[in-house]
Amino acid sequence: MGEVKRVLYVCSEIFPYLPESPESKVGRFLPQGIQERKKEIRSFMPRYGCINERKHQLHEVIRLSGMNIIVSDVDRPLVIKVASISSARMQVYFIDNEDFFHRKQVTRDTSGTFFKDNGERAIFFARGVLETVKKLRWAPDVIHCQGWISHVLPLYLKKEYKDDPIFSSSKVVLSLYDDICYDHLDEALAEKIQFGGISLEDIGLPQDTTGCDLAKMAMRYSDGVIVGGATVPAELSDYARAQGLPVMDFDQARLDDGSYIDDYNSFYDQL
Repeated sequence: MGEVKRVLYVCSEIFPYLPESPESKVGRFLPQGIQERKKEIRSFMPRYGCINERKHQLHEVIRLSGMNIIVSDVDRPLVIKVASISSARMQVYFIDNEDFFHRKQVTRDTSGTFFKDNGERAIFFARGVLETVKKLRWAPDVIHCQGWISHVLPLYLKKEYKDDPIFSSSKVVLSLYDDICYDHLDEALAEKIQFGGISLEDIGLPQDTTGCDLAKMAMRYSDGVIVGGATVPAELSDYARAQGLPVMDFDQARLDDGSYIDDYNSFYDQL
């Protein structure tokens, strides 16, 4: 697609807002590195209840908040917050909603049980990001989705938002992790994902949907795939290749020394 100028990061985890992990570190340092390579960036993540708003100086962006998003026939208010990582000269936008994101845990309760509404949380997050970017009037060349909670966004982008001038030229890069691959989501998730003109055939999820199924759905609407972790199931990278997508394999050494940022930067430009 030629040189990419704007990259939107849609992340499950960003350090220091969540504990340090391979995924949260990429969420933190990749956007900074891409910005240092003269691209414009925006980053989004959920405002999980474990994030200390006072410590990280989150504040609500009134002009972006106030919209309602319907999930499972319930109208839920979308609240947008923002914080700055001053050392990197970058901002992070947070998608917030009391029902979905005020609990203290991220994907499981204190006993380790997977939240039953994680699929609905992913739906709300995806639509919240897309609607907020529209309000920002900031047209991304690449949307880089990282982690399970971003996996509904590629479908919505390519099926429902594709004619919006903000997104009409956007390519999707999907980074795969093993964060919820074998966890089971709501049996009615496909019906809940339906929105606008999107059909059940477009969604293509089995009734007994797992996180791997959700990742495969995301791949069907992506333009390139990056294997983001060492433990990503082979079935996912094999599926990406079967779709004919360009795939970047995991490389621990380049992740460790930071040179992966140049690899990702080149990957964007080659889409």
